[in-house]
Amino acid sequence: MNFYFEASKVLDRLDAKQGSIKGILATFPEKNRARTAALVIETLKYKAVLSDVITASKLLTEEKRKITSLNLALVLVHDVLLSSGIQAGDGPVKQAILRHKTRLRSEFQRIKVKRGAKSDEELACPGDERAVRIPRYVRVNTLLWTTEEAIRYYTEKGFQISDPFSTNKAFARDEHILDLLLFNPRAQFHNDICYKTGKVILQDKASCFPATVLAPPSEEHSVVIDATAAPGNKTSHLSALMGGKGKLYAFERDKRRFSTLKAMLSKATCKNVEAVNVDFLSVDPLTHNYAKATHILLDPSCSGSGIVNRLDHLLGAANEENEEQEERLNKLAAFQLMMIKHAMKFPSVQKIVYSTCSIHATENERVVCEALKSEEAQKENFRLAPRKDVLPQWHRRGLREGLDSPEHASSLVRCSPDNDATNGFFVSCFVKGSQVTHSVDYPRTRKRRHIDEGPKKRARLKLHAHDD
Repeated sequence: MNFYFEASKVLDRLDAKQGSIKGILATFPEKNRARTAALVIETLKYKAVLSDVITASKLLTEEKRKITSLNLALVLVHDVLLSSGIQAGDGPVKQAILRHKTRLRSEFQRIKVKRGAKSDEELACPGDERAVRIPRYVRVNTLLWTTEEAIRYYTEKGFQISDPFSTNKAFARDEHILDLLLFNPRAQFHNDICYKTGKVILQDKASCFPATVLAPPSEEHSVVIDATAAPGNKTSHLSALMGGKGKLYAFERDKRRFSTLKAMLSKATCKNVEAVNVDFLSVDPLTHNYAKATHILLDPSCSGSGIVNRLDHLLGAANEENEEQEERLNKLAAFQLMMIKHAMKFPSVQKIVYSTCSIHATENERVVCEALKSEEAQKENFRLAPRKDVLPQWHRRGLREGLDSPEHASSLVRCSPDNDATNGFFVSCFVKGSQVTHSVDYPRTRKRRHIDEGPKKRARLKLHAHDD
């Protein structure tokens, strides 16, 4: 029965907006993850109809001493109605559900008839149709082998170099990220020995952009920081780009996500990474070896509004009231701005990449504008890197209407989940002083929408953790 309690706790955390489905499930031990994930996802697909069944059957009213929450009832009733029954030993909670088994099935059938559904599947929440247009992206971990070796391996396994959408056995090499391979969206890798041993990493193309733009130095004395590292895909990418040389500090404040990060780094054999279970904002830029950091990657918590292939459409975020959404975005933007300004305080830093998996200008262009006008940026002469240094061949750039200086749009990168065969993403790159080819003065007296970055605001903010 503990399995059902754990699954209900995942639903509780999702209701509290404490992370994405994938991000929260990633905190579970790998041996329990697949089973828990299957129940959570399937329950969410049928949540609306299951809730109606539970209400009509008066289950929570009559069994309130045993069934203590709606989410616990949801996972149990799911297995009664849509699976092979409750997979647990006999006990008071199971008996409480089974006492209502006939009524539950009757109400379920009534709803099915009312909605004209010919099968159970027709009652499920439909998937995000954009997800099927995104290839299965597989990044080759060059710490362990080369992309050419990976291509040979999959060719020998029966895959053919072709349009990934042509057949289930087709794959191609990405034109922008050289160590990235594109497979058919239906291709599965969880049983692939190369995935199990960390030789390939499942990572969306847009998620590969931040490390690519940061381009950390591959030198023995390099010092690089990944400020918000879990679950570790971008961290492992940075490590690979560094060729395993130098020192890469990976910060993650959440203990459960920190455990996931360490497991990922171990699997990917990232020997130059030191994982640190600390909030990046609490790190003194002048202490330890951190003061020598020249490159910092910032991929902080965001709304996750750009991600379409991780089933978070099941959470119904699109139905959030405009006023509520705006308030949440403003709070996130305040936190994101704090992260950038803190990164600018590191004395040796020359390059900072700030990215989100959000489609909202509030978290993207507006945060960049505020960062450029900050005292930290003015003091250290931080400006946006020119387009030639920020994926120049990528076609989609920043939103001009979201910027105080529209000419900065070309320095920014955007990915559209509707048109670019990736998740929605945003990437910006700040460089210090003489590295930039242009600069713009920002009058301190200019009126602008204020982003409140007070510590009390941050303390009340429920963050949406990234999961790459």
